[in-house]
Amino acid sequence: MLKRYYVFTLLVLVNFQISFSQTSKSQVVMAGAATVNITPSLPVPMSGYANRDQPSKGIHDEIFARAFVFDDGKKKSCIIQADLIGFSFDFADEINKEIEKKTGIPKENCLLVAVHNHGAPVTRTYGEAVTENLTVYLADLKKKLVEAAVEAHSKRVPALIGSGKGVCTMNINRRARHHEGGIWLGRNPDGICDHDVDVVRIDNLNGEPIGLMVNWPCHATVGGQENYQITGDWPGSAARYVEQNFKSIPVAITAGASGDINPIYGPHNNFGEMNAIGLVLGEEIVTVAKSVKPQKVNTLSVLHREIEVPGKEKSVTRMPGEKIVPGAPVKLRFTVIKIGSIVMAGISGELMTSMGIQVKEQSPYRNTTIVTHCNGSSGYLCTDAAYEEGGYEPMVSKTMPGVEKIIVDNFLALINEL
Repeated sequence: MLKRYYVFTLLVLVNFQISFSQTSKSQVVMAGAATVNITPSLPVPMSGYANRDQPSKGIHDEIFARAFVFDDGKKKSCIIQADLIGFSFDFADEINKEIEKKTGIPKENCLLVAVHNHGAPVTRTYGEAVTENLTVYLADLKKKLVEAAVEAHSKRVPALIGSGKGVCTMNINRRARHHEGGIWLGRNPDGICDHDVDVVRIDNLNGEPIGLMVNWPCHATVGGQENYQITGDWPGSAARYVEQNFKSIPVAITAGASGDINPIYGPHNNFGEMNAIGLVLGEEIVTVAKSVKPQKVNTLSVLHREIEVPGKEKSVTRMPGEKIVPGAPVKLRFTVIKIGSIVMAGISGELMTSMGIQVKEQSPYRNTTIVTHCNGSSGYLCTDAAYEEGGYEPMVSKTMPGVEKIIVDNFLALINEL
């Protein structure tokens, strides 16, 4: 009888320990990260400049995609960053549905992000022509992006997560006055520019880094139309610098609200200046990342919203006062993820920097980051003032004046609902 009592007591203790362990694990957000090489093996058309009329002529530096998966025991989310120009809505949907099928992460909880790299292969974001090599590359790319998410999902461990903020002034407002009085692409030191460097650090429970997620508002356009070599531009250079200082962990760099923001160098064919941006930004990322003290985080929230806004045709010129012709409605996607008190607010377009600043300043969460080129491509998203001033962005924008308030209001509504 006494022996049975001891056996019963032991079983109770074992079951309690298992239950306690599972409960403890569910109370800490788990995270996993993975990197995959997405460099083309064959010459392919390059995106970012319409004047390129030949395929790529070599590899200057390899390009990558990095996947991060978060899981609080009730919800899962996936963030995939790629050194590419962008993704069409159909492409993003195909990838996110496949990720859901293989990992159980709801497709609405996936954030497929391009850093808007102008030195990368065409992804047909803008309906470019298809070549045989490009068909092969895109099929391989889709497999690799899904594989990265699956690998990150399989590597989930209880995590410590923290964030920090730095500053990098190697970016500048590009809406500059020209001799005829209009606005064109240039350098405007008096224009508004967000210089924030947002860094999210993810460690395991031993304090060993799993990965870093970085955001800085800037076009990846140091490389210009003269360059025919595949490159990660400044994001690739910055990631390499950081990875050397953090034992080659995945470093995902995304673009903040930078529809009107360029690097201080380029566009041209000078890789030295590309690496200069990467060096200065990389040093700031490392400094911030080392200062962050990750903590246990207990909650994960994700909200997704899709709306249509009034559309417009491409304007005839960039000059102020140009007639605005209504066009087909434009789809906008918002995906907002909150990990603890860290918010990543994603949108499917090129958001002008002042709108991003508005959202960050009005968000109830201090650690709010704007992530652009997410889950599709809605084109340039401009302020109302930009339409009055003219310039490249409002000229090619597919949306009508008035979209500024719609975007800010939707972002803040989602953030406040998290």
